[in-house]
Amino acid sequence: MNFRLNSIPHKLRTDVILADRETHEQFSDKLRFIFIELPSFTKQEDECDTNFDKWIYTLKNMEILKSIPFKDHKKVFKKLEKTVDLASLDTEERERYDESIKVYRDYVNTIDSAKKEGRKEGRKEGEENKQIEIARKMKAEGLSVGVIARLTDLSMDAIEKL
Repeated sequence: MNFRLNSIPHKLRTDVILADRETHEQFSDKLRFIFIELPSFTKQEDECDTNFDKWIYTLKNMEILKSIPFKDHKKVFKKLEKTVDLASLDTEERERYDESIKVYRDYVNTIDSAKKEGRKEGRKEGEENKQIEIARKMKAEGLSVGVIARLTDLSMDAIEKL
């Protein structure tokens, strides 16, 4: 980004497509390259009106900025500031940060696993309760304990206690 394209007249944005050299047919309308020549961007912070201008200004001046501009206007610039803060951590701080993220993710995974297990146990308990209810109805209709046990997979002792 912080360079000039030699073969093209200097302009801020150059949109490049892939095309067959002989036929000049475009290779794909999905694949293209956009080059931004940061040296061609000359606006000052107070001149940046569009989101594009704000992004280019921020990228061009990232190394000299004391804080990220435009963060009061767009959430994405606040997020960029957090990313920059992470990038500026020294090795020890970065290791502590990475460890805290790992602990947090482990915690979230543990909670998610517990919820899944709870749902699984709940479904199993619900299924057992349904089988007991069906067995009660069968018993009330006069079916034998052996038949009920075979159809519901409940033990004969459990059916007799109903």
